[in-house]
Amino acid sequence: MKVPKHIGIILDGNRRLAKKLMVKPWKGHEWGAKKVEKVIEWGNDLGISELTLYALSIENFNRPEIEFNYLMKLFKKEFKRLKNDHQLKNKEIRINFIGRLWMLDEELQEILNDISNKTKNNSKFIVNFAIAYGGRQEVVDATIKIAEQVKSGELDISKINEETFSNSLWSSSEPDLIIRTGGEIRTSNFLNFQSAYSEWIFLEKSWPEFEKEDFISAIDEYTSREVRKGV
Repeated sequence: MKVPKHIGIILDGNRRLAKKLMVKPWKGHEWGAKKVEKVIEWGNDLGISELTLYALSIENFNRPEIEFNYLMKLFKKEFKRLKNDHQLKNKEIRINFIGRLWMLDEELQEILNDISNKTKNNSKFIVNFAIAYGGRQEVVDATIKIAEQVKSGELDISKINEETFSNSLWSSSEPDLIIRTGGEIRTSNFLNFQSAYSEWIFLEKSWPEFEKEDFISAIDEYTSREVRKGV
């Protein structure tokens, strides 16, 4: 099966599924965390080179304090577990984190930094977690970075182009396909610059309900499309 090189996924619907099943919102986040473990396994098995998972938006910092604190606790637990997963080395999986990571508490930042450093030399399969992430904010931060380089004389303003800008983003990799679960049909500030030519697929299923057959079906849908740039 022909597969896209890079797939982005918006992990949506955790809370709505929990509400539907009349349990606390954080139960949905627990189910969602387990599904992340599965999708990394599926992506590796299917020969995908890169996954970018939208796990926490900057807007999510405005969630009720009890829910947000639970999310932070869950991130720490799951990423500590991931750091010690021998499969990262055995399957040469590299883990990156993109976003305004400075917004996270120091303990979580340290855990994420440890995973990044531990896996930085792995190259077979790349998994990016977008955490404290926002596409507009990424563009703003890239613009500030370029402006500072011009101001210091490090960069000639005449040399600024799409490649220069792309390389100033938190991630320059462009997804071929983006999947959004949860039934919403919007892009939610995800990879605004990088997704200019991405194919999008929106699924009714919530993220915890997403299964391998849904993943394969989305890839099949992508490969059946005539992918091209422009109109």
